[in-house]
Amino acid sequence: MCEHLFVSEGTILHADLDAFYASVEQRDNTRLRGRPVIVGGGVVLAASYEAKARGIRTAMGGYQARRLCPQAIVVPPRMSAYSTASKAVFEVFRRTTPVVEGLSIDEAFLDVSGLWRICGPPSEIAAQLRRDVLREVGLPITVGVARTKFLAKVASAVAKPDGLLVVPVDGELAFLHPLPVERLWGVGPVTSAKLRERRITTVGQVARLGEAALVSMLGAGAARHLFALANNRDPRPVRVGRRRGSIGAQRALGRSPRSPADLDAALIGLVDRVTRRMRRAARVTDVEPNRSRTASTARSRSIPLCASNGRASCS
Repeated sequence: MCEHLFVSEGTILHADLDAFYASVEQRDNTRLRGRPVIVGGGVVLAASYEAKARGIRTAMGGYQARRLCPQAIVVPPRMSAYSTASKAVFEVFRRTTPVVEGLSIDEAFLDVSGLWRICGPPSEIAAQLRRDVLREVGLPITVGVARTKFLAKVASAVAKPDGLLVVPVDGELAFLHPLPVERLWGVGPVTSAKLRERRITTVGQVARLGEAALVSMLGAGAARHLFALANNRDPRPVRVGRRRGSIGAQRALGRSPRSPADLDAALIGLVDRVTRRMRRAARVTDVEPNRSRTASTARSRSIPLCASNGRASCS
């Protein structure tokens, strides 16, 4: 009988650290707390919520960001500090439940089904998780709780920053359908424009439109995907030990002209960072230099697992 007490709550949590890089900087430097902080110089790698409130966004050029917020404090990235903080947070995740699927350095899905007898309902587990991360790691974290991975991630996005949102099982579509279409995974600027041209602006309108009509607009694959999500159909389980799909590194060079030697040095440094981690995991190297907001060039090459240095991969 007790098991049915919590049927109104889903058992999947999506936990997402808030403005992660910037939050680590504010945690470690009291002078930065409550002030607009930008991590990265030439390109914004992360921005505190105080900076976001002034229009600054990740991947924005540093010059534009400083024009929007001249009083912003710009700090260089400290990847080792972020990695250490991430590991501490994931230790809290795995202490909460053994079923953890990491998505990136700062977010993960957690399945807490089966824990209600010892830990209470998912909402209480999520609240305790937030308290534990704040107390032990000193970082704010937002958690969404729902029956599906898709809806849990949407809930955490809506609850940001530093929030907790539980979507009841009997209120899933009432929560989802009023949201803008951009909340659906896979709806980027191009798909959004196509839908909005036809005055389709909410998730509920996508659900009511029907799959056949969506196929004529977006094609079969995208239509099936979006129609399923609009009706909260997402059967994917939380997968433990999911293999990393890619390993990457980046460095912002800014807008100043660079010599070929400078570019070679930067590229070799990035490749060296990547190959140190990929020798046991991956065999394809992709290089994609962004020349502007709209233009980029991509190159891909398979390399032997025994490649031992950055120059071997760059050659």
